[in-house]
Amino acid sequence: MTDRLFLGIDGGGTTSRARLTDAAGARLGEGLAGSSNLNLGIAPAADAILTATRAALADAGLTETALSRITAGFGLAGANVGALHDALLAHPFPFAGVALASDAATACLGAHGGTAGAILVIGTGSQGQILTDAGEEKAIGGWGFELSDGGSGARLGQQAIRTAILAYDGLAAASPFTDALLARFGGTPAGAAVWGKTATPRDYGAFVPLLLDHATVGDPVATALLADGAAEVAGLLYRLVDLGAEKIALMGGLARVYPPLLPDDLTARLVRPQGDAMDGALILARRKAAA
Repeated sequence: MTDRLFLGIDGGGTTSRARLTDAAGARLGEGLAGSSNLNLGIAPAADAILTATRAALADAGLTETALSRITAGFGLAGANVGALHDALLAHPFPFAGVALASDAATACLGAHGGTAGAILVIGTGSQGQILTDAGEEKAIGGWGFELSDGGSGARLGQQAIRTAILAYDGLAAASPFTDALLARFGGTPAGAAVWGKTATPRDYGAFVPLLLDHATVGDPVATALLADGAAEVAGLLYRLVDLGAEKIALMGGLARVYPPLLPDDLTARLVRPQGDAMDGALILARRKAAA
């Protein structure tokens, strides 16, 4: 069917990006919306997906009447959790078909053109993924920054505000960075404590630009926090190597931050991604349509 359309959604903890193509693979339009992290709820994720889709349709000069012609592939944060995966697939999307995987899985497909390889996505969250020559998929991390997601923006932000509060109480060293971070909450932990009751991974990740700015000028606390993040990233990469990864693509908003801080034996394995997570989601969609 030449009128068939394919949609790829990359849904992380901060934004949802949509890419629409025709049956020949020509790019028609793209769209953007808020987070579609399944850990934050199925309904908000579905709303973000549809908002990004409508934006992509508008960019392509199409109306919502085209929705039923779309086979969609979603790569979403939290889709590695079985109950969330099943709940999202049960949602009544207006598409011809839907395929779902974690954002790390679709990033891996995109990075290596659908062939074997490994990736480590480091954005608001973090997750490693490896696709073997035998077609087996293995994942590490991605369980949420409270328990997992080493080196991620949310985890860096969480550790940053925790360190700033410890410094305020005299339990850790203070620095211009900890002072600047607490200044966002009136200079004391009280405002941060209230904020923390409802803070999302994206909220914590919003502290990362401030941390990077201070680390660049040698702030000791910011530098130490970034080094801790790099150590967590190195641990994830070594685990991917243990699982058989020979070449690993770093992806996500922090992918350019960590390589200078990694050991040489790891940087030697890093490769440039062939495509992005939306490309991987489109591969997922095409496989769904062909099944």
